[in-house]
Amino acid sequence: MSLLMQLYKSKSRKISGVIKYEAGKDFILVQFTNRKKYLYTYSSAGKISVELMKQLAAANKGLSTYISQHQPEYQSKL
Repeated sequence: MSLLMQLYKSKSRKISGVIKYEAGKDFILVQFTNRKKYLYTYSSAGKISVELMKQLAAANKGLSTYISQHQPEYQSKL
């Protein structure tokens, strides 16, 4: 993981709970508005869930909603 996270700019008119993210081969690191970062990995949340979160992040649409509705397991809180 690097220190360069991508800004998450929600395409909806709603304020998102996510402000930054970093996607890697088998993980996504998500930073929320409270500045807390959560690391979701294939081993913690499952490959399907992580890949979907990466797609939502890249599209800047629905990532915070997905996390709040599905509550995927995170590997660590940073």
